[in-house]
Amino acid sequence: QVQLVESGGGLVQAGGSLRLSCAASGRTFSSYTMGWFRQAPGKEREFVAAISGGGRRTRYDDSVKGRFTISRDNAKNTVYLQMNILKPDDTAVYLCAAESVVFTTDPKKYDYWGQGTQVTVSS
Repeated sequence: QVQLVESGGGLVQAGGSLRLSCAASGRTFSSYTMGWFRQAPGKEREFVAAISGGGRRTRYDDSVKGRFTISRDNAKNTVYLQMNILKPDDTAVYLCAAESVVFTTDPKKYDYWGQGTQVTVSS
């Protein structure tokens, strides 16, 4: 039903910034909770940020709070993750996901996933 395509990843020095984008298919984008997750080699998948369908609720993992900002443009069927003051520990594949029923940080409840985009932060 929904296809998600991430973009905007790349290589950046510590302290720098990147903005990730996730483009979604379909006409019901505004009804979905959208989330960003990340997975580093050899580590478990980690919640990063989530935003409700209308954009009025957001939630962040403590490791990124104050540095990352999630936003969405429902007219463009796109969700963004602005990442500032990047650290080497932020290096991971970043995954966009959509959830159709609830506002949640639990990856097991998300229904659709993108392919991921690599973010590498050098020291």
